[in-house]
Amino acid sequence: MRPEEGTIQSRARAIEAVLGLLTDQPVIICNGFPSREAFKLADRPTHFYMIGSMGVAPAIGLGVALVKPDKKVIVLDGDGNVLMGMGTLATVGALKPKNFIHVVLDNEVYGSTGNQPTLSRVVRLDQVAKAAGYVHVERVREREDLVYELKDMLGKEGPSFLLVKVTEQAEDVDRVPLEPVEITQRFKKAIE
Repeated sequence: MRPEEGTIQSRARAIEAVLGLLTDQPVIICNGFPSREAFKLADRPTHFYMIGSMGVAPAIGLGVALVKPDKKVIVLDGDGNVLMGMGTLATVGALKPKNFIHVVLDNEVYGSTGNQPTLSRVVRLDQVAKAAGYVHVERVREREDLVYELKDMLGKEGPSFLLVKVTEQAEDVDRVPLEPVEITQRFKKAIE
């Protein structure tokens, strides 16, 4: 049923690999299980967890990237989120922030609401990003490829788009215990 056989890493394992390569970079994490898993794996003040607002993480990341051009800004997103906010891909492509890296964890389902299928099974989001104007676009499945490509993107001028195929598996994680105001205040202070 999956279009790409051999996808072996869970979303949490992919998030762990991404966060393991980062230090103090601002990271905007989409709503639902990705935020919850990232919080459990490596909570940092430089992480902005989306508690709601599906599809808005790259728009917030774009704003941060434009205001903080000296910092690499990473957006951790999901395929369902990207499909909800496709217009932001075009805006990123048009504005071309050199410090913007968009990592999309694609499990082909709306994992936070019951695994309903998304359209990413047919709509190749990496091709959409390329057509929108992202400078570097890669698609990976394996953890080693994810690490290699992200390290490469961290050293290049973007915008960059890394699509990571992952399984539907979700970790048993609690909700992010921080209130939105607290997340915002500590994030703003951390990236000053």
